[in-house]
Amino acid sequence: MSRIKQIQNIDRVIQGINTITENRCSLSEEDLKNLNEALNLLNKLKKKKGKTNKETLQVVADVVEMITRFFKD
Repeated sequence: MSRIKQIQNIDRVIQGINTITENRCSLSEEDLKNLNEALNLLNKLKKKKGKTNKETLQVVADVVEMITRFFKD
């Protein structure tokens, strides 16, 4: 995947998480913590150049795990 396409996809996920945090006033502290941590990881991933596919996939897997915990609980 090209770097531009990757950044566009990361931006979409960041925008989605921001929408959730802004529009859901009944989020628990744990939910906010997980979503903010996911945002931080995505923002770091977006800024980093030269990451290998393995490193990128690991960050994406971590973010998916955090988002899954949010929707599961």
